[in-house]
Amino acid sequence: MHRRRIAAALAAASALVLVAAPAQAHRTPPAPTLGSPSVVTSGLAGPLSLAVDVDGTVYATQDFGGDVTAISRTGKVRTLAGTTGASGVFAFAGSLVYTTTSEAGALVSTRSRSGTVRTLADVGAYEAAHNPDGAMHYGTSDLPADCLAQWPETDPENPESSVPEASYTGLVDAHPYASVSVLGTTFVADAGANTIWKIDARGRVSTLAVLPAGSITPTADQAEAMGLPRCLGGHTYVTESVPTDVELGPDGWLYVSTLPGGPEDDTFGARGSVYKVSPWTGRTVRVATGFLGATDLAVTPTGDVYVAELFGDRVSVVRRGTSTPVRVMDVPMPGAVEWTPGALYVAAGVFADGQVLRVPLR
Repeated sequence: MHRRRIAAALAAASALVLVAAPAQAHRTPPAPTLGSPSVVTSGLAGPLSLAVDVDGTVYATQDFGGDVTAISRTGKVRTLAGTTGASGVFAFAGSLVYTTTSEAGALVSTRSRSGTVRTLADVGAYEAAHNPDGAMHYGTSDLPADCLAQWPETDPENPESSVPEASYTGLVDAHPYASVSVLGTTFVADAGANTIWKIDARGRVSTLAVLPAGSITPTADQAEAMGLPRCLGGHTYVTESVPTDVELGPDGWLYVSTLPGGPEDDTFGARGSVYKVSPWTGRTVRVATGFLGATDLAVTPTGDVYVAELFGDRVSVVRRGTSTPVRVMDVPMPGAVEWTPGALYVAAGVFADGQVLRVPLR
């Protein structure tokens, strides 16, 4: 029920200007057919983020190993110096933006084509000072006192493995997890703060949007199976919505995949969602739901949204103008997906032998 740190539990933008695309009057064409996948590289430790640059170079983060791996069009593989602990990579014309979470802080960094690395912003410091979801109420608010008295205590030595609190407000917790840059502005999906950050070219951080909360209503048996009092059965528990990726769509809006909080398996159904967020106002609109572990997405120039469903062992697509996910590919433990004009790139086998696959679009 509590937020999960995705790296422990578990691209190139389709447009580069924030302008609205003209309305399409014609009917939505059928989705492309996916060809047989080929392995770009393997042996990765937790590939949970991908970027494909304009020259065809593929960048994959190894969230359990901590490095960014670059794979050229000719298949040459190299680990980029200065990117230890990186996730959430974005690439354009040889320059990278990526995120790190460590004792040094929750940082957003850039790497130039020449290899120069600099810190763009410390979103952890901003989260500590502002905590945008601090006013959000999570948990349950209507349990009788005798039920609350049965609630197990959190283990202060290992809070991540403990049951969630019965009732709490948004915690100070930064974990920048995905990034996209547009004309000098960088947007970051923070899986700890449940927030989309907006960072200008001078590194000034502001809050663009806090993701809407989710909820579950367990039965008494489900509550007991999660280590919670049976008397929680029938009561609503509000969960944190965890953003896992942010991409720019052809309509100028940001598209964000989210985990729903609570059990990420199918105990309460496929509850992951995709939202779109206005980069100007932060207005947030749900595009689709029904994903089982939405850990990454890719948006095409025509507005189709591909989603990697880590716990569903599949990649799905939401066609432009629809809200229903359609399975297009079975793949074990997909952590990330990126679109290019000729192929999808999928990071697979996140908890095993991590691979990057190239899947032709026909």
